[in-house]
Amino acid sequence: MLKLLVCVLSLTTVAALVLQLRQQRQELGYQNSRLHDQIKAQQGRLWNQQLQIAVYTAPNSIRQTVSNHDLKMVPQQPLPRGRTYWIDVANNPDAE
Repeated sequence: MLKLLVCVLSLTTVAALVLQLRQQRQELGYQNSRLHDQIKAQQGRLWNQQLQIAVYTAPNSIRQTVSNHDLKMVPQQPLPRGRTYWIDVANNPDAE
């Protein structure tokens, strides 16, 4: 009788521990899913910001902004030989 009682109590304890471990695993899966969603949202915002930066810093956009505001911009250093404009991408091998 005592052995049966010890077996039942041990089985109940093991079952309770297994249920708790299962609950913890489900909670960690939920947190993992939530963190992945947050990462995807942050990555989407980062890509949007990178796109906006690329649009605003494109050579034609800068040229249009300078011409619209009638800014008299001159380079701080003389232009290299063969370059007619400071944003001359046609003759720039680094722009390819």
